[in-house]
Parts: sequence; structure tokens; C-alpha cells
Amino acid sequence: MRITQKGQVTIPKPIRDRLGVKPGSEVDFIYDGHEVKVVKASRKSAAEIARLKRLHETIERMRGTSTTGLTTEDIMRMTRGEWW
Repeated sequence: MRITQKGQVTIPKPIRDRLGVKPGSEVDFIYDGHEVKVVKASRKSAAEIARLKRLHETIERMRGTSTTGLTTEDIMRMTRGEWW
């Protein structure tokens, strides 16, 4: 897909249909550091969107970290009731 000189790109019709967007609809672009997602715009305030973005970034930074000393297998044993 080619981007125009104005930075525009056409969203393919099957994707527009799945998102439920029509001419005049608003969409948001979300960049998570690795990829861009196009989502149907919500009516959330700019402050709420910023808060959710900060929360998402915090969760991504924490992914794969733990200070408990437990391994993934330890946690899985606990959830299966095999710990004790």
C-alpha cells in the first residue's frame, strides 16, 4: 500500500467494514513502539486517552519482570493447585 504525498492511505473496504467506519467516521492511530493500529475513534477525552496510553506503556515496560523470584513454571503450578 502506498502513502500519498499528503501522508494519506486508503483503508481497504473489508477492514473499514470490520471496524464499522464509513465516510466521515473518525479513527485513531495507536503506536505501541512496534506497530501502528487503526481503531475506530472513541468519545474519550484527550486526558483519558493520555492516561490509558501511559498505563499501556507502563504495562509494556513491566512485561516479563517480577520481583517475587518465582519462575513462570512456579506460577503455573500455583494456578493449577500443585504448589502445596
